Amino acid sequence: MERRLLLVFALTFLVIIVFQPLLKKYLPQAPPPPAKNETQSSIPSANSGSPPPAVQARTTTPTSVATKQATSESETVIENDLYRITFTNRGGQVKSWVLKKYDDDQGRPLDLINRSASEKYGYPLSLWTYDETQRNKLNSALYVASQSGSLQAPADIVFEYADQDVVVRKRFSFDHTYVVRVETSVQVKGTEIPAFPMWPAGFGDETGAASYHSSRIEYQYNNSTERLDIKKVSGGNTIRGPFNWAGVVDQYFAAVFLPDNPQDAALVTLRNPLDVPKDARNPNPQDTTKVDVLGTAVGNIIAPTAERAYVGPKSLSVLESVPVPTIQGAPQDLRALVNFGFFGVIARPLFLWLKWTYDYVHNWGWAIVIQTLIINLALLPLRVSGMKSALKMQKVQPQMNAIKDKYKKYTMRDPRKQEMNQEIAALMKKEGVSPAGGCLPMIIQMPFLFAYYSMLGAALDLRHAHWLWIRDLSSPDPYHILPIGILITMFLTQRMTPQAGMDPSQQRMMNIMMPVMLGVISWNLAAGLCLYWAEGNLIAIAQQTIMNRTSLGREMRELALKRARKKEK
Repeated sequence: MERRLLLVFALTFLVIIVFQPLLKKYLPQAPPPPAKNETQSSIPSANSGSPPPAVQARTTTPTSVATKQATSESETVIENDLYRITFTNRGGQVKSWVLKKYDDDQGRPLDLINRSASEKYGYPLSLWTYDETQRNKLNSALYVASQSGSLQAPADIVFEYADQDVVVRKRFSFDHTYVVRVETSVQVKGTEIPAFPMWPAGFGDETGAASYHSSRIEYQYNNSTERLDIKKVSGGNTIRGPFNWAGVVDQYFAAVFLPDNPQDAALVTLRNPLDVPKDARNPNPQDTTKVDVLGTAVGNIIAPTAERAYVGPKSLSVLESVPVPTIQGAPQDLRALVNFGFFGVIARPLFLWLKWTYDYVHNWGWAIVIQTLIINLALLPLRVSGMKSALKMQKVQPQMNAIKDKYKKYTMRDPRKQEMNQEIAALMKKEGVSPAGGCLPMIIQMPFLFAYYSMLGAALDLRHAHWLWIRDLSSPDPYHILPIGILITMFLTQRMTPQAGMDPSQQRMMNIMMPVMLGVISWNLAAGLCLYWAEGNLIAIAQQTIMNRTSLGREMRELALKRARKKEK
């Protein structure tokens, strides 16, 4: 049957071709329309999706639509003091997005486009449509560019494409900031279809496999901000708005879209696999690992898209300068892109304080040293209180154990167990020991530790910041001097702390296992955080030295030695 249909189509086509000259010769021809009308009807506006109604009424077959397509590929470069963006008219998309104020790991100006991922999954400001065939066509066609060559911002550039079925228009406007104005429209057979501008494939600062794990898709509506890590992202999923902004971020940079109409906005999440070298410094094509690269497409689901795009650093001062007037009930800017974590109420002031210190010392490493010293001095009363409480608790531990031995023959449900608790409470009251005295100061200090950890992890300013032998405070110590320092100082702290109530074998295990465990944890942490941690341990050693010279400290050390000798016998 298929062969017969093909034969019929072939014969029909042959008959039409053969009889075409005869029809032209012997049949009467319609008079040609005036030249002016012909021009008007055959060249519709770029924003028009169908021929004018009068022409439709007069004709029985569809009129031809003038195509708008470039004959060759060309590039347009737009620059300001912050970036240099290179467009290609193939797809009307971006091939290079260089941030002039930031360097990559080789010291060259940072190109935010992930080259290997973009070649495979698409370049920034290409278009997403739900029809993959249509999407591929839109992003590979040769558009007509309104300008070419090199331009200085402020500037506009328009890319247009049209054929018999599709009319596309993309307009980009640039000023002196990191924000780009984006307007896109795609009509298929006269009908507007959803076509979202996208940032499809990660960032150029993602080099090693570990750096891809910091990628997230984030969006905000009023006072609510959602952060989706890689495991929660499914490729091709659509999340309906409203959004004030939405996009993809990594640890230090962001590409987010700010819709003019948040209520009609939609976000398409993109997630694709990519093979990357295990060793980014010495890449070997034969030695790779698979990672996931994230991207987003954001636009208007029911009309042409009109929005702004912020592509740049997650620098708090820069983000706070980008107005987002659609936000209600929260600061009307992009500051939420900097994730200070659960303890952000503490971490943000800590960062502002650190930045203020940097403005005086002009080195981020020394700013951390000074801030760490001040924080530890401020927390000193709490630490001393906790250490005193712990020492007192160890002093009464033998008496508490004697009381527990006295009642150990009774079950937990026996009412006489209550008498044991009453005796222990009376003993602690007599000796001035609070059951929460040793824990409460530590609980109060923990938020500061976690807040500092979050702050240093989110601080873009530490990226490629130098201090003594360290070239990048946001990366691990290249010689692991600080992690080794953490291990040694933790070992000394454990050895210096009297532990009279602890079994000697358990004490030896804690004195070794705890420092080793913390040394392993800190081995690949950011050098800035290790600096804070190691300095804090040095201050703790100084505090413990002073405490051990007090009368209470000497008494506890003598008690610990006495018990150790007793255990050996």
